[in-house]
Amino acid sequence: MHRSVVVIPIPARRERDLHEAPWSMPYYVYILSGRSRNLYTGVTNNLTRRVAEHREGLVRGFTSRYRIYRLVHYECCPSVRAAIAREKEIKGWRREKKITLITTRNPAWDDLAADWYPTGREVRAEHQRADPSPGEPGSG
Repeated sequence: MHRSVVVIPIPARRERDLHEAPWSMPYYVYILSGRSRNLYTGVTNNLTRRVAEHREGLVRGFTSRYRIYRLVHYECCPSVRAAIAREKEIKGWRREKKITLITTRNPAWDDLAADWYPTGREVRAEHQRADPSPGEPGSG
């Protein structure tokens, strides 16, 4: 018995497909706000790191000048291209539409990253536990 083999050609992967593989890391579009409700929209592949950078004032420019570091909205995107496209879309909106986007999921404009990082009090307490001053209990 003779079996014929059917070869199905697989199209060559385009360079851009390699950067949008389903197993690649997610990208995030995020909106930060200050107390005065100034808004900043950005893109990152590491949301916790990027928000921390804004909080610490490591990102020079608009966000550090106006102390904009409260995370009020974020979305996960499957690729960097999708994230950049979404960022451009949101940046092109009028302020009212951005506010509607935020209030739909976060009506109180809570800082969505508020419990991601230790407070100053927690950092000091941890520091004291790790390195007690001479003469204090537990210093040996």
